[in-house]
Amino acid sequence: MQTRLCRSVGQAIADYRLIEEGDKVMVCLSGGKDSYGLLDILVVLQQRAPIRFDLVAVNLDQRQPGFPEQVLPEYLTSRGIPFHIESRDTYSIVKRLIPEGHTTCSLCSRLRRGHLYRVATELGATKIALGHHRDDIIETLFLNLFFTGKLKAIPPKLRSKDGRHIVIRPLALVKETDLARYAELRGFPIIPCDLCGSQEDLKRKKVKALLQEWEREAPGCADSIAAALTNVAPSLLMDSRLFDFKSLASADTDQVEGDAWLDQEPDPHQPMDSSPLFRM
Repeated sequence: MQTRLCRSVGQAIADYRLIEEGDKVMVCLSGGKDSYGLLDILVVLQQRAPIRFDLVAVNLDQRQPGFPEQVLPEYLTSRGIPFHIESRDTYSIVKRLIPEGHTTCSLCSRLRRGHLYRVATELGATKIALGHHRDDIIETLFLNLFFTGKLKAIPPKLRSKDGRHIVIRPLALVKETDLARYAELRGFPIIPCDLCGSQEDLKRKKVKALLQEWEREAPGCADSIAAALTNVAPSLLMDSRLFDFKSLASADTDQVEGDAWLDQEPDPHQPMDSSPLFRM
């Protein structure tokens, strides 16, 4: 299990150049299975990779009532992993500003992001690693399709709006089921989220259930959706900002953006190109 996860994370790091020589990677640790798995795999890769990079785990203690604040420090100390706990009462802010029964995710996310960016600057981190996995990316794609009218998901690498920070998602190729199984095998001390994770009417939960139903009825469809995110044909969509439809005219020679693209099928026996830098 660990070898498979290391291979997937290593491939993402190599494909998108997520971690480079001399990086100081701030791993955002929430206490959930995804961030625990991310940190654990990066620690393994840190020991095996042919380049040098540092890790520091950071937790934003949002002062939620009943939050077991000793769990993460004890775990990280036992593993010998450098860490920083940032205590900010964002919980009270969210509860005060968001009416009861309404989704808290948007405001909570913005508040967390601001504090984490500041901490990254203070710690001298060159990369900020988040624990979003492949299922998160697919779910976000469909959330935007269904509810925002935008064709977008979550990228494996992102520059912050002010240009000062690079956010990376090394779990971009990892399935959530694999992370759940790995968390069980490793016995991570999971801390549940009582702020947003307990909201049952979230659109994300409904999209997750829909995708799970599709996967049961058509096994492998999630793999196909994930592959589609890396195999985009702008000329076969409708965004004139990405493709110049107005200037399109007939031509005397074959055109790479023409309908021949529809006939192309990937070779199932062709291995994915991956740099040996993080290959397991």
